[in-house]
Amino acid sequence: MRRVTQLVAAVSAAAALAVTATACGESSTESAGNKNKKGVGLAFDVGGRDDHSFNEAAARGTDRAEKKLGTNTKEMTAGNNETEATREQRLTSLAEAGYNPVIGVGFNYGKSINKVAKDFPDTTFGVVDSGSTQKNVSGMTFAEHEASYLVGVAAAKKTKNKKVAFIGGVNNALIQKFEAGYVKGVKDTDPKIKIETDYLYKESDKGFNDPARAKSMAKGMLSRGNDVIYSAAGQSGAGSIEEVSKVKGAWAIGVDSDQYRQKGLEKYRDAIMTSAVKNVDVAVFELIKSVQDGKPLTGNQTFSLKEDGVSVATSGGHIDDVKDDIDKAAEDIVDGKVKVPSKP
Repeated sequence: MRRVTQLVAAVSAAAALAVTATACGESSTESAGNKNKKGVGLAFDVGGRDDHSFNEAAARGTDRAEKKLGTNTKEMTAGNNETEATREQRLTSLAEAGYNPVIGVGFNYGKSINKVAKDFPDTTFGVVDSGSTQKNVSGMTFAEHEASYLVGVAAAKKTKNKKVAFIGGVNNALIQKFEAGYVKGVKDTDPKIKIETDYLYKESDKGFNDPARAKSMAKGMLSRGNDVIYSAAGQSGAGSIEEVSKVKGAWAIGVDSDQYRQKGLEKYRDAIMTSAVKNVDVAVFELIKSVQDGKPLTGNQTFSLKEDGVSVATSGGHIDDVKDDIDKAAEDIVDGKVKVPSKP
C-alpha cells in the first residue's frame, strides 16, 4: 500500500493556489467562464471556513473545484446551537437558488439534508460525517478512529512524561471515535502510559467554537504532567494548541486538516507534532466533479485508511523519527491485523 504518512500533495497544492472570497456568515465567489451557472452551495458547520480544521478542509475541496472545474461557490455558515428548522431553511435557500450540489459540512446536517433532499429530487446533496437515506444524497463518512490510532502511536513514542491527553469538542458518537482510536493507539504502543480524556461540552455544538474553553482545559492537563494533547474540537482546538505552545517540550496534535500548515496557527508550528487528517477536500471535490460530469455520486461513501481517506500529516518533520512505527501500524490496520474500535 502507499505509505499513509504521505498526504495528497496534489490536492493540497491546488488548494493553496485557489483564490476565494470570504465574509462573516456567508460569501460567494465566481470563476471566469462559469458565470451562467449557480455552482455549489456549501453550508458550513459552526466556526465557518476559517476554523483551521474541519470546515476549512471542506472549503479546500470547493476551492479546487473553482480552480480545476470553473465552478462557482456560495458559502453559508451555521451559528451555535441552531435549531433543525434553521438548518433546513439554509439548505432550502441554496437548493431553491439553483445550487447543485448542495453540501452540508458536519453531522449536524445529517437529518436536515436528507429531509430537504426529498423536496428537490433533481438536486444532488452531500453531507459530511453522516449517512444517506435519500436517493439523491451522498453521505460522506470517514474512518477518524484509524487516523486517531496512528497519532496515538506517535504520541506514545514522543511523550517524555508517559502522560498524554485528549480533548473532544462535544461528547457524541462521532468525537468518541477520535478518542477510541487515539487511546487504542497509545495503549497498543505502550500500555504503561497514562491517558487523560475530557470533553468541552456534553451536547452543545459550541464545543467546536470555543477556543477559550479548550485553552483552559489544556492548561489544566499540562499542569498535571501531560506533555502531548490531541484535540478533536474544530476551531476550539486552536486554543489548546496555543496553550501547549507555551510549555517547552510539550506537543499538540491537530485534527481534520494539517494544522501545521494553517496560516492562523503558524506561530505555534514548533509545538504541532502532527495532525490526524480527514481528506474531506477530496470527498467534496469528487462529489462536485461527479455532478458536473452528469454522473452524481449518491448513497453512502466511506473514506478509510485503505483508500487514503484519512492520513497522518508529516509537515515540520516532527514525527520523522517515529515514521516507521506509524507506517507499520497503518499497514497492520489495512491488513486487518489491528482492529481499531470506534467507541471508547
